[in-house]
Amino acid sequence: METEAAAARQAKESLELAFQMSQILDTGLDRHTLSLLMALCDRGANPEALAALVRELSSAAPPAAAPSPVNNSATAPAPPTSSMFPSGFRHP
Repeated sequence: METEAAAARQAKESLELAFQMSQILDTGLDRHTLSLLMALCDRGANPEALAALVRELSSAAPPAAAPSPVNNSATAPAPPTSSMFPSGFRHP
């Protein structure tokens, strides 16, 4: 059980380090998307192919809309802006 906890801690630290590097490089990837990409690499996916896919999908994604102001009225909420990634990744 202790080794499982150590493995979980190591995975969390690895993700945090990768996310910090991602932020420095201004990739626009959030932690969730980054963790999915890392999991795919761990399962044998080609990292270069994943990078090409991320580039292609982010260039095909519509530009991110400016966030709308908070409205406390009873009107229906605005539809979410679409993203090619389930985690909401936006191309900078």
